[in-house]
Amino acid sequence: MEDQVISEISARIPGQVGVIRIESIDILRASTMVLMIFVNDLGSLKNIPDWLEHVKPGVDGMGLADTVFPAFLFIVGISLPYAIDNRRFKGDTQVQLIWHVIYRTVALLVMGVFLVNGETISKAACGLDYTTWSALSCLAFILIWNIYSKSTSKNRVLFFKSSGILMLLVLAFIYRGYEDGKVMRFGPQWWGILGLIGWSYLVTGIITVLAKNRFLVIAGSWAFFVLISILYALHLIGHDSFTHLIPEPILGGTLVALSLGGVMLAICFKHYTVLKQNSRMILLFSVNTIFLLLLGWFSHKYFIIAKLGATPPWLFICSALTLIAFLVIHWAADIRGKAGWFRFIKPAGTDTLLCYLIPYFLIFLMHTTHFKFPEPILVGTIGLVKSLCFALLCVGITYALNKSGIKLKL
Repeated sequence: MEDQVISEISARIPGQVGVIRIESIDILRASTMVLMIFVNDLGSLKNIPDWLEHVKPGVDGMGLADTVFPAFLFIVGISLPYAIDNRRFKGDTQVQLIWHVIYRTVALLVMGVFLVNGETISKAACGLDYTTWSALSCLAFILIWNIYSKSTSKNRVLFFKSSGILMLLVLAFIYRGYEDGKVMRFGPQWWGILGLIGWSYLVTGIITVLAKNRFLVIAGSWAFFVLISILYALHLIGHDSFTHLIPEPILGGTLVALSLGGVMLAICFKHYTVLKQNSRMILLFSVNTIFLLLLGWFSHKYFIIAKLGATPPWLFICSALTLIAFLVIHWAADIRGKAGWFRFIKPAGTDTLLCYLIPYFLIFLMHTTHFKFPEPILVGTIGLVKSLCFALLCVGITYALNKSGIKLKL
């Protein structure tokens, strides 16, 4: 990552001062973010193809929506080697790099937990509904992690950041949730999407810092967490020993393996890019894609394909699909020079975290104004167009906010 969770990616080129952008990585991240907002909005539609949505718990299979989150984790891994090299180029030590990884992890966990608590909030108990809670939480995130311009006084920056922190503390204090007949106080009910990314990022980030671009170390770490994923799926790893101290997103192995797969891709990409051996790189990635699909096919004999269970076949197949997406985008953007085709979604790749938060504000606005889409717009193909337009609207708002000086940084 570079300067944010899912960051702007720059690659350091030997013999050149500074960094350059890798268009295909930005575009892959942007495409995944747009797709995530799109599939999250599908719940508002009727009569749409089942293959677009999440499969139900316990069902063997996956829909398009089940491939987005693992792609996100894979891209987090792709981003890491570039960001770490860039920070080393600026003079960061190993200790500073690890503390930076820890800081980002804590930020992601905080955001994830706040957004998750909104899912069970009780308006009768604390006076806030889900949409208001989420919008206030996201506003606090922006106040805390915005990149303020150099012209902004230190006192003003301190005021904004302190206001955001105070807002979160007040929200946590007044929170009351209700689930299964019980009133709950604020806490990590589960980690949420951002929190799951945070735990995966913590382990992957520390391994990548310590590995110092040694491919075999990363590959060995990937194999280890793949093994952990298999053992966990076989119920050979449980919470009945010291393992209960390890967060489940790490203990399960799958999420970390997804991110480490991205790290391996990035190291290979950097290596072959410097050597200008693009054809050999594409061949290698193609072979690895086939290998991952074969692993998915073989493991499917023993495990179901399931996002909610984070099963090994899901890990292998989604890694392969993301690798295919990267190859296609790399061919179009980097080889054919058609990066301009994707310019309209660029903000989703350069300020992905802010783009992720925009839907919460839009849903709050619609709820507050009692706005409802006409029923025909929520059905079938027209509904899918509506969801796509909603995702692109979020990208446009992100662009406008960036232009006005609001840009998130972790």
